[in-house]
Amino acid sequence: MHKISLVLATNNPYKVLEIRKILPKSFDLKSLKDAGVTAELPETKGTIKGNAVQKAMFVWESTGIECLADDSGLEIENLNGRPGVDSAFYSGFPISAERNMDLVLSELKETENRRASFVTILALIYQGECYQFEGRIFGVISEEKRGNNGFGYDPIFIPDGQLLTFAEMDENAKNTMSHRAKALQKLKGFFESNRLS
Repeated sequence: MHKISLVLATNNPYKVLEIRKILPKSFDLKSLKDAGVTAELPETKGTIKGNAVQKAMFVWESTGIECLADDSGLEIENLNGRPGVDSAFYSGFPISAERNMDLVLSELKETENRRASFVTILALIYQGECYQFEGRIFGVISEEKRGNNGFGYDPIFIPDGQLLTFAEMDENAKNTMSHRAKALQKLKGFFESNRLS
């Protein structure tokens, strides 16, 4: 099984660590820093899928190196799908996960419907082609922040069938069921079915 070298088109160090832990050792995953990319990645398409593809294309065009971009969002039923594509900066700038969670909890204070889902779109540029893989997990928003693991909205998201938030789980448990893990399993399957790994 030969190595598949990809640049991870994200400036989020937590995503880099999580992706490296989920994908097998046959993937040689480089950070933007490793690839010499110092520019801010564009995210102006207004959709999770659009932003993922935009980031992947930017890195591909900048470096000529095959790459993988991730864009994710938390979609809350009672907030008409918000924060969605704006998840990272929902409460404004500078980006703060704590403020984002506080805003969501405040907006849901008077509602019983706390249904939500996490979605990830992976955009892969490989051999000159662009492929996309989606992962989604459904659950509910907790009434308070719980747990110290994970990142982003993990302390307020409880997956269906679980009692713990993502942030209360150990990373192995989260990485077997998360939206990102589901998308990465599809990516892995793509390489296996095409005999590319």
